[in-house]
Amino acid sequence: MDETQHGLSEQIWRLVEQLPHFREARRIACYHALPDEVQTTVFLEKWRRHRQILLPAVQGEAMIFLPYQGENTLCEGAFHIMEPAGQVEKAFAEPELIIVPGVAFDRRLNRLGRGKGYYDRFLSAHPAPAIGVCFQFQLFDRIPVDSHDRKMTWVVTEEEIIGKIS
Repeated sequence: MDETQHGLSEQIWRLVEQLPHFREARRIACYHALPDEVQTTVFLEKWRRHRQILLPAVQGEAMIFLPYQGENTLCEGAFHIMEPAGQVEKAFAEPELIIVPGVAFDRRLNRLGRGKGYYDRFLSAHPAPAIGVCFQFQLFDRIPVDSHDRKMTWVVTEEEIIGKIS
């Protein structure tokens, strides 16, 4: 990760932390970043002692979220994504907030993922508010969406928060 990506990621997380839903949520689903995504390592370490942070683990065609206990408790899972190790058999409580990566987002709160549908399936089954995080260059006026895609509650870049803040 280069310094620019690290700095932009930190700016994004500072804006996420300002959202009232983030400040109130005690159980937050997040993700462990791939190299081209908004980086999460610093954010995860900062919040894991104050909130229950959940990370995705892939089970066949489904994605479940398991507690994050620290960087040294992760193992490489499906698609070379780091996920919590040795806990897959146990399901945990529903997240109160879901933070979602994506390839692109738009100003209408739509998300374009990597095409496997894991987040689409998870989001359609879980009603918690969802924050899409991306770099400003990944934000468009409009992206193609499918009828089953769930809109984000907010989209946050290093420059702005899109969506109604209450």
